[in-house]
Amino acid sequence: MATRMRLRKLPPSGLKPKRKSAFDPQVFLESVGASRTVSEFQDKEIIFSQGDAAKSVLYIQKGRVKFTVVNESGKEAIVAIFGSSDFFGEGCMAGQPMRMGTATAIAPTTVLVIEKDEMIRVVSAEHTLSDRFIAHMLARNIRFEADLVDHLFNSIEKRLARTLLLLARYGKEGEPEPVLRKISQETLAEIVGTTRTRVNMFMNKFRKLGFIEYNGEIKVNKSLLSVVLHD
Repeated sequence: MATRMRLRKLPPSGLKPKRKSAFDPQVFLESVGASRTVSEFQDKEIIFSQGDAAKSVLYIQKGRVKFTVVNESGKEAIVAIFGSSDFFGEGCMAGQPMRMGTATAIAPTTVLVIEKDEMIRVVSAEHTLSDRFIAHMLARNIRFEADLVDHLFNSIEKRLARTLLLLARYGKEGEPEPVLRKISQETLAEIVGTTRTRVNMFMNKFRKLGFIEYNGEIKVNKSLLSVVLHD
C-alpha cells in the first residue's frame, strides 16, 4: 500500500516560522521595559504616601518595606511588612483611586514600578505571571487572617516570635533570610501591638534560650518555632 506523504507548508521565504519566545515572569519582574521602571530607596525613605494617587503596582526586587496607616486622630499602625519578591500597591487594580496607606523602605530597597494598565495587560495575557500574582494575593489574605487570629488569641510572647519568623521568611518558598537588619524594637512593638519595654524583655528571653542572636542585627534560629507551637 502506498504511503501518503504529508507536506508542511513553509512561509514564502522558505524559512521555518519562528516560535514566540516563552514569557518568563521572573525576567519581566527583574527588568525595565514598557511602562515599568526600577526605583531605589534608602532606609526610612517614603515610597508613596497615604492619599497619593494610585497609578502603579510595585514589586520588591530586594529590600524591605513597611506599610502603615494613619487614622483621623493621627494614630499610626503598621499593617504589613513586605520583603523581596512581594507585590504591594495592587489596590489600584481593584479601582482604588488613592493609596490607602504609606509605604516606607526600612532597608535599602529596590522596587519595580509597573504602571496599572501595563500590569492589567500582562496579568490578562500571561498566565504564568497571573498565576504567580494570584498565589501571592491569596497567601497575603491568609496571612492577614492569621494576623487577626494572632492578635485576638495569642500572648505577646507568641506574637513577637511569630513576627520574627515571618520577617525571616520561614515557611515561604526558597531559603529563609534568618538575619534581620534595620528592624528596631520600636518597629517590632508596633507590629506586635505592645510596648518597646515588653519587646525588649522577650527579646532578652529569646536570646538567653538560644532562639535568637541579637547584637545590632537579629539572627532568627529555627528553634524559635517552639514558642509559636507551644500551647
